[in-house]
Amino acid sequence: MTTLRSRAEPALVGALVLGALAVGVAGWLAGWQLGADSAVYRAGALTFLHGDAVYTPERLTTLPSWVSLPFTYPPAAALLFVPLTALPSGLTWGVLAAASVLCLAVVIRVSGRFRGWAVAGLTVAALGLEPVWKTIFLGQINLVLLALVVVDVLVLAGSRWSGVLIGVAAAVKLTPLIFVAHLFVTGRWRDGLRALGTFAGLQVVMFALMPGDAARYWAEAAFDPHRVGGVSWIFNQSLGGLVNRLSHEASWSTAVALGVGAVLAVPAVWLVRRLHRRGETLAALLVTAFFGLLVSPVSWSHHWVWAVPLIVLLASKARWAWAGLVTVFFDSCVVMLVPNGGDTEFGWGPELFVPGNAYVLAAALGILGLAARELRLPVIS
Repeated sequence: MTTLRSRAEPALVGALVLGALAVGVAGWLAGWQLGADSAVYRAGALTFLHGDAVYTPERLTTLPSWVSLPFTYPPAAALLFVPLTALPSGLTWGVLAAASVLCLAVVIRVSGRFRGWAVAGLTVAALGLEPVWKTIFLGQINLVLLALVVVDVLVLAGSRWSGVLIGVAAAVKLTPLIFVAHLFVTGRWRDGLRALGTFAGLQVVMFALMPGDAARYWAEAAFDPHRVGGVSWIFNQSLGGLVNRLSHEASWSTAVALGVGAVLAVPAVWLVRRLHRRGETLAALLVTAFFGLLVSPVSWSHHWVWAVPLIVLLASKARWAWAGLVTVFFDSCVVMLVPNGGDTEFGWGPELFVPGNAYVLAAALGILGLAARELRLPVIS
């Protein structure tokens, strides 16, 4: 029976990956316009290879005609996305979708005690979560970055490679830098330094390869949240998004959001240290992940793929009611049901404020609730 299970898992997951790739190939042949973000990844890499400016207010000429988004990622991302340039433009989404499904299965496998059919079943079920299906639909790389961080923290701990994957993830998107702090907070200093070294090394490489663009990114683009879209739009589920919606994008919004984040950091850091010392490594990582989503200037709803390991952890501990509640919450697409766009968010009443900031409020209350629960437990010596 054990042998059958061990053989079934790669076969089933492989079938899911091939299925995603088949959909991508069909979409490419049919001329579907899928994966705007994956098109941006490819265009940024192509622009870099052509020696043109990547961080420019003008639309990149390497983009497909139906996409007009800027390249908002760190310079090293343009280098790491170069393999995508070997693909036809329309096939990029399918390949990234297949990679995302594989990474989703890896995260489920590493995060819980589930094996065989259960891994494949949970992978299919996870596709219904709003952050997951939206990541795949947009051609985003969130699930790949999630897998890099989870494998680094849970699998590579104690090895000479620990920290490297986090450094690579942060070089693609800056938000995974929060996990460098996680390594330091949990006492993994060598791993944290290795992550920082990997991240910094990739930046040095890019200053050598594209000095003007690299300088432009770190002087301007990296500190301009408006470059990635409207910060008050409902799909920015961060403290910054919440405060900007409340204040109608007042000049003091960022300072207030940072202040709230600093206050929330106290129970969050305490929880991470306490859970880690008790051997609950994944739980500690999840606190860091959700705190990071809260304090990031922009956390689009599709960035909340950390719901996947959270559900798996709850299910592994037989906390079925909580696992079901979190699943329903992220399946519900609650933030998509609230009127939004333009100045709509500025006119919300109390009845729309809660669902319109659902992810932010749930994460903040979750951290505070978990901290309150921990206070009632015996002190760890």
